[in-house]
Amino acid sequence: MKGLIIAIQFLTRLPTPRVAVSSDEFAASMRWFPAVGLIVGILVAGAGWTGARIDPWTGALAALVVWGAVTGALHLDGLGDIADASGAAHKHRDRLLAVLGDPHAGSFAVVAIALQLIAKLVLLHALLEREAFVAIALVPFAARIGPLIWSRVLPDLHAGLGSRFRNVVRPADLLIWALLLVAAAWVSPSLLAAPLVFLFWGWWLMRRIGGISGDGHGAGIEIGESLLLAAALVLAHFA
Repeated sequence: MKGLIIAIQFLTRLPTPRVAVSSDEFAASMRWFPAVGLIVGILVAGAGWTGARIDPWTGALAALVVWGAVTGALHLDGLGDIADASGAAHKHRDRLLAVLGDPHAGSFAVVAIALQLIAKLVLLHALLEREAFVAIALVPFAARIGPLIWSRVLPDLHAGLGSRFRNVVRPADLLIWALLLVAAAWVSPSLLAAPLVFLFWGWWLMRRIGGISGDGHGAGIEIGESLLLAAALVLAHFA
């Protein structure tokens, strides 16, 4: 359970017991990322359900605020960095890495983050109208399986936070989370789109950026969440 506590401390702003953490323990906590996603999803869905007692837009706003507050907008930062780096990808590699390491947000980052927040707000509203609370709760769980896969199959873009997760995810971990994803898809079938989302993001990173980094993981989680919310909405619409 220590790994879960470490993962909660890294991925969220939720209160946890203070624990001493070694470098290896921090890296191994990645195995618990999907479990943290489930915690996030339950809180987001709960906020959406509460706000929707007033109206779906209030519920969507409440869910989005809780989503950002619980995660500390950690993954939005990664999305912004990847958006800026993508804009510099046509130049040489040193320029791309310099943009990734720049703490300032450029125009690409601002637009990408704004569009992501708008997309989530609209999708949450539509799902809350259909009372798809379970689908909302399971999306953050499914999206956080992606980093476990990308850390094994994509090359490191540079030596940084993302490279610390290299080789810590075991085949058994992937099998366990894959089985749990299938079980989750039993109650929310749109999650069957998750493997396609993981494949798409890995392909895009290799084609546009050239590898995976901590920012790539964060951006992938954000993109994955939006795509899976959209998949849930499409399924609900045609069901």
